[in-house]
Amino acid sequence: MKTTISQVGNYLDKEVTIGGWLANKRSSGKIAFLQLRDGTGFIQGVVVKADVGEEVFTVAKNMTQESSLYVKGIVRVDERAPSGYELTVTGLEIIHEAVDYPITPKEHGTEFLMDHRHLWLRSKRQHAVMKIRNELIRATYEFFNDNGFVKVDPPILTGSSAEGTTNLFHTKYFDEDAYLSQSGQLYMEAAAMALGKVFSFGPTFRAEKSKTRRHLIEFWMIEPEMAFIDHEENLKVQEQYVSYMVQSVLKNCQLELKALGRDTSKLEKIVAPFPRITYDDAIKFLQENGHEIEWGEDFGAPHETAIAESFDKPVFITHYPSVIKAFYMKPDPNRSEVVLCADLIAPEGYGEIIGGSQRIDDMELLKKRYAEHNLSEEAYKWYLDLRRYGSVPHSGFGLGLERTVAWVCGLEHVRETIPFPRLLNRLYP
Repeated sequence: MKTTISQVGNYLDKEVTIGGWLANKRSSGKIAFLQLRDGTGFIQGVVVKADVGEEVFTVAKNMTQESSLYVKGIVRVDERAPSGYELTVTGLEIIHEAVDYPITPKEHGTEFLMDHRHLWLRSKRQHAVMKIRNELIRATYEFFNDNGFVKVDPPILTGSSAEGTTNLFHTKYFDEDAYLSQSGQLYMEAAAMALGKVFSFGPTFRAEKSKTRRHLIEFWMIEPEMAFIDHEENLKVQEQYVSYMVQSVLKNCQLELKALGRDTSKLEKIVAPFPRITYDDAIKFLQENGHEIEWGEDFGAPHETAIAESFDKPVFITHYPSVIKAFYMKPDPNRSEVVLCADLIAPEGYGEIIGGSQRIDDMELLKKRYAEHNLSEEAYKWYLDLRRYGSVPHSGFGLGLERTVAWVCGLEHVRETIPFPRLLNRLYP
């Protein structure tokens, strides 16, 4: 019976055939231990010379790392194994013999591993990260589908930007200027006026010359927009969504979390509601704790980390000054110098994972913001139309998938959270 490693538990004490690769091996006298992988998981195959004969045993002992093979064996319970099973090998068939595989079990430097990212993905650690990324994506679709959202796909090539063109990649669209999208938000607002509650999931691009462990040039965003939803309701959706994702990983990715050595007790605390602190109180807290920062300045990584350390859940920082936030954010009706917005800061020093706000729904105020931000009214005419024809209160947010993966997995650097990261100095492979 041909099966996969993830399904071997259905064939206890039966002979199965698995197609896979040799991740590693060791021998002890007349027994060889093969560490096998097939994309769905990892399992140990035990080859006993007396049971398989000289020919098969010689093949097992001489097999090279990352050679591909069909392995036949009987599924046994092994409580010491992460999956709970091992394979008593009865036969081997080499498909392709790999020679001089560059990523050996020894330690390698980061740049070497990044140069071989196409192969590094095969490692147990990277496999675990990609499986958790997949679970976060699966849970995202499940959450929004179950809550009445419609998925809409905004364009990647745009003629304008959501937050100014300073950090955008410029290209030519025939005879016109165009940019790679930094956010689908403006288009999602248009979709919300047609469909009520919508979300997008796609790549975004920031031409920021940053080398921090939190930044990528290309990353993926989940961006919901909701008609008839105010700032307070927006925050509730965010904390419910993040809680749902984390609990889904805890439920469905125990093997992967264990492979990463993740302290799951910290993730078990991620249940809504989340704590909140205003920008005013955050500034006061930072100043009292020795940080040189004044009201009106934006927070950097050290500031966000200091605030997050006071909580064991993600924390909302709300009501930022309008001068440091995007043009489309709605002012607080009781205090016009701040806006109805929030950044959600992850625990353990992982920084902002969500930025969101209630959007301006007044056409005249939006026109004023265009002027203040030197935005072309002609280029943004379509966006103004959303306020001209049936404007309603509406809100939305954007979650950065890679930062969320880094936090949930407990990774030191965001470069491990995406299959092929694009960094300031890296476009290969």
